[in-house]
Amino acid sequence: MTTNLNKAKRAKQDEFYTQRADIENELKHYWPHFKDKVVYLNCDDPTVSNFWFYFQRQFAPLGLKKLIATCYQNRNPDMFSRHDDDRAICLEYSGTRNANGIPDVDELAVRALHGDGDFRSAECIELLKQADIIVSNPPFSLFREYVAQLMEYEKQFLIIGNMNAMSYKEIFPLIKNERMWLGVNNGGTKWFEVNPDYEIKTESRQKWVEGKKYFSMGNVSWFTNLDHKRRHEDLILYRRYSPEEYPQYDNYDAIEVSRYDQIPCDYPGTMGVPVTFLDKHNPEQFEIVGMGEDNGRGHSGGVWRGGSLKCHIAGKAKFKRIFIRNRRPQT
Repeated sequence: MTTNLNKAKRAKQDEFYTQRADIENELKHYWPHFKDKVVYLNCDDPTVSNFWFYFQRQFAPLGLKKLIATCYQNRNPDMFSRHDDDRAICLEYSGTRNANGIPDVDELAVRALHGDGDFRSAECIELLKQADIIVSNPPFSLFREYVAQLMEYEKQFLIIGNMNAMSYKEIFPLIKNERMWLGVNNGGTKWFEVNPDYEIKTESRQKWVEGKKYFSMGNVSWFTNLDHKRRHEDLILYRRYSPEEYPQYDNYDAIEVSRYDQIPCDYPGTMGVPVTFLDKHNPEQFEIVGMGEDNGRGHSGGVWRGGSLKCHIAGKAKFKRIFIRNRRPQT
């Protein structure tokens, strides 16, 4: 019993509900991908989730085939999950049949699952196999495991995670090999609706709006393998290389570029840039070589010369760095 209560407590602290405006602002960049597709929301309280709300109301304009949602440890689709139930439900929607085009409750197929609705369960994996695109805000603490499952079953996806996940040793190789990249609206602070009893220790990071509790979180990004136009926009480069302005690392065969907007337009070699560069990365313009060894041995792309794992200049360590090369350096 104590184990179940602890699991429920962890689940509540890992549960953030994405605001409708954030979903609308991101999803508008991917509409062509959804025609005739089955979309699965595998970490969502179905009728509380704004993802469900969005896809149900945009079902016809998007040309969807089916919408599926499951929620962890909840059999009541009309309230926040308390994670106090050993079972869960599955909702399916295949479009409205009434004259006004507005989805009705009787058009939902609701069925009880045999298990708790965990995305790793056999039941949810079977639903995953049926789906074409997975869209959700998965538990941040299980982000590595969640992405690994998407890769195993070769699914298209659009999900939310912490920007720091870009440098995880399990995630970075996927980004480097162009199996995964960032969405459009990344970084900054986003507000998420949380359970009323969600514990927030910092007053400035919480607010109440119309009886709903919200929690602010920084460095939140969209991760996807759905192509979008912004991914192919060139980063405008106007600075030129000089050894004085761009020093070499002590322990890596690369130069330091402290901000992505200072990347020299004419340097043909390897450059170390902040992780935030990935929000501007165009694979036709830049090659991702590797990342600093402090983020996982073997991921530097051969740039590391040994010694200290972090990038150093004159003995002073730098923060996390991604190593890149310009595919089209100016001459």
